This record gives sequence, structure tokens and C-alpha cells, in this order.
Amino acid sequence: MALLFPQSLSFHLFKSCLTILFLALFQSDTASSALIMSLRNHHNHPQHRRPMFQTNQSTCALFAGTWVRDDTYPLYQYSSCPIIDAGFNCQMNGRPDSDYLKYRWQPLNCQLPRFDGLVFLSKMREKNVMFVGDSLGRNQWESLICMISAAAPQTQTQMIRGDPLSTFKFLEYGLSISFHRAPYLVDIDVVQGRRILKLEDIAGNGNAWRMADVLLFNTGHWWTHKGSLQGWDLIESGGKYYQDMDRLVALEKGLRTWANWVDTNVDITRTRVFFQSISPTHYDPSEWSAGATVASTKNCYGETTPMTGTTHPVTYPDQMRVVDEAIREIHFPAYLLDITMLSELRKDGHPSIYSGDLSPVQRANPDRSADCSHWCLPGLPDTWNELFYTVLFY
Repeated sequence: MALLFPQSLSFHLFKSCLTILFLALFQSDTASSALIMSLRNHHNHPQHRRPMFQTNQSTCALFAGTWVRDDTYPLYQYSSCPIIDAGFNCQMNGRPDSDYLKYRWQPLNCQLPRFDGLVFLSKMREKNVMFVGDSLGRNQWESLICMISAAAPQTQTQMIRGDPLSTFKFLEYGLSISFHRAPYLVDIDVVQGRRILKLEDIAGNGNAWRMADVLLFNTGHWWTHKGSLQGWDLIESGGKYYQDMDRLVALEKGLRTWANWVDTNVDITRTRVFFQSISPTHYDPSEWSAGATVASTKNCYGETTPMTGTTHPVTYPDQMRVVDEAIREIHFPAYLLDITMLSELRKDGHPSIYSGDLSPVQRANPDRSADCSHWCLPGLPDTWNELFYTVLFY
């Protein structure tokens, strides 16, 4: 049975008239630099786009707001959700504070509906929701399963773990919630032992996405990794191979391939498509403390409260500008879940040294071992899912 969603709602993002035309593959350093400057100059005065939707008889800017204390949170307990990865399970790993669990996102001019797992199960009966991307997508996937499970603890479930695809099923409702690991979205092939990042090829990954009723994509962090963390050995683009290229250029090419796949393969009458904006990291205390010095701890260790205010002066990431352009160019009505700024305020929400099975020596050296990239569960990804729930159903 097809999942039908109204396509005229005001929160859909459509193709804008401002696009950047790339007419050839840029191979030289000069050409690559020109492309990067074109991307950056196109957004000299970037505006944080805030998709709008109608709720409670008013127009709500979902992603403009502030964090408020709310003792009715969290929406579930870590001890009642066994699927949480050890790396995200901060309370199990001995995090001593818990105030970071007690914050609710408050948009400036409306109230978010409270997440109701039974409503989600009812409305998504016999459907397939799929998260696609990197470990931040996995963070959110596990969060959503925990939030739904808390509302229906007696419901029969099944977990099918795999790589790259894992699926959690709520059997009584016929609902599948999957995570497909594809940190670049585009394909990586192994040829003669070498990993080839194929910027114009997505068919291998895309075959796993075709039957989903709701798709939520994310990418970003892996495009910047170098050294031992780099996920590829060569880049293929335009039939040529490169040992490296400017990562912003590579991201733009990969997202163009993704956008073309969505336009070509997604049935507009059946499937909803979301893209999660860049999830920020908190490794630099100078972003939130004017008094930070070289001697300061260079990570999020010890942070227990959000930043105050409704905005933050950190420069909007170049990566996000490329994502924004890809969303604007796509013909299919894809929705940008613009969680970057509201997440930037949550320097307190990372696992830090309470990530996985760290040794006492590692925990004693946060500068080297703190995880200020992923997020604790319960924690911030629960808010991402509250926003996802709101846009999906209201």
C-alpha cells in the first residue's frame, strides 16, 4: 500500500533559481580552487534557512529557538533500550552528570508536539523508514527505536544486524526502521585491494533504498578524514583517478550524484525524502568560551550545560553550503532537517570520555580520547527525531 503525503505543504524545499553550473571536470589545482571560490563566493552572506510549516494555526520556524530545562525528559532510559551502541551509552559508561538529559528544544513561536511512539507506530504501519549515511545517522536511528520502544514496551520486535544494512522491526505493526551505512552516499568499490571512491556512481548503494517509504540521508564528516581515518585510497571522477582532491569539490560532486539518483529513482507519490544537515563537533573551547587559552582542555570534556541564546557566531560550515545547494537543485521535494545550529549549542551532549570501553589511562587523557563528535543516548538525537516526527506528521 502506497504511503501518500501531500506535496503542497509549505515545508517542502524546491529547486531555487540560483544554481552553480559546473560544465567540466576540474582536474588542475587552479580549476579546483576556482570551483571552491565559486562555491564560497556564492554564499558570501549565508542565511540559515529555516523551513516553515503550519502548526497550531501559526507559522513555525522549527530550527530557530532555544534550549529550555524540562524535567519530564528524557523520553526513555538507557537501561530499557539494549540496542544503544556502547559508544553512545554515556550513562552506562559512568558519566556522572545527568542535567544534559533535561533539555527540550523550544522554537521561538510555537510548541513542538510531544513525541508519541504509539502515534508513530499507527501512522507508519506496514512502512519502511530508512536512515542512510554515517555513524551520526546510526546515532539517530538508534534514538528513534528507543523512543518508539519506550511507548510500546510489550510490542514484539526483531533486530537484524548486518553490514551495511541493519533493520529493527516492530512486528505487530509491520514497521521496519533500517540503517544503511553509506558514509559518502556514493559507492566505494574495492579493486585489487584498493578502495575507490566513485563520485559519479551510486547504483550499488541506491539499490538498497528503492523500496523505502521514508528516507533520511546524512553525510559530511567522512569527507574531511585524512590519514588512517580516510575511507578510500583513490577517487574516481569523470573516468579519471585521483590520489586526492579538495574535499569540498568531492562533496559537491558526490551530492550531485545523490540528487540525480533521487530525481531519477524516487516515486514522488510514495516516498518522503529528508536530508539531515551537518552535525557539529565540539573540539574547540574557544567557540563557547571567550577566556579559552592554549592551556585549556581542547575538547568537550567537563561540559554539562548548553550554550545560551538562540544563535551562535560559529561560521556556517562550507560543507553545509554545498548541501544547501544540492537540496535547492533537486527537482524532487526533499526536506532539509536543519539541525546544525541547534546542535551547535549542545556542547554538553557528546560522549566525551564516556564512550565505549576506554581504559583508565585513556579516560585520564581527554585531549586524546574524548569523543566530541557523536552524541549520548538518551540525548540530542532524540530532539532530531522530535523534529523529524513533527515534519512527518504535522
